[in-house]
Amino acid sequence: MVTLGVTKAITNLTEAHERLSISPTPDATFFSEWKASFPPLSDIEQARLEHLKQRYLHYADSGAITEGTVNLILLSPLLETLGFIDPPYQVRGEKYVRFEIEDGDTQLDGLIDALVLQDRFWLIVIESKRYGFSVRQALPQTLAYMVSAPMSPVFALITTGEDYLFVKCDRNSSHYALSDKLTLSTVEGNELYTVAQILKRLVNV
Repeated sequence: MVTLGVTKAITNLTEAHERLSISPTPDATFFSEWKASFPPLSDIEQARLEHLKQRYLHYADSGAITEGTVNLILLSPLLETLGFIDPPYQVRGEKYVRFEIEDGDTQLDGLIDALVLQDRFWLIVIESKRYGFSVRQALPQTLAYMVSAPMSPVFALITTGEDYLFVKCDRNSSHYALSDKLTLSTVEGNELYTVAQILKRLVNV
């Protein structure tokens, strides 16, 4: 049995489709959860999300931001704001995973940046990337982690701090689907509100 790191074994989306035996779904209703109607955010949550957006833009204006900085200044506070760090949820940082792929002779291993759990169920896989990185570039790696989940379907959020992309993966049907990209680089409004509402929705699916 050969063991390879996820990022070395799967370097693009075509390889992810082939090695993970997964493909985008043609069903437009497959990932309807991110488009559902959402309950309003509280005044406290909105104020906190406004602060997080301005904090991120302050750091981005000062230069490149690493993955670690994204986690510290935005991702962890976001999860705290939404109550995902406290019971009944748990957050695991740098969750190690190892799993076999279809050829039966290869294992893949890697580290998930953050994982929101309830009991032993994976609710949200979170993959963060540095400033200037395209969220879509992290999709092959994220799909590999989602396929390794102990149940299906599973949801993921890929973020650079500025941009956000949600993913739904169903290992049983061998399909996945994406949300639209949400971004903090809007002149008006704060799409972090929508990110927060989708996260709240997904943990209750």
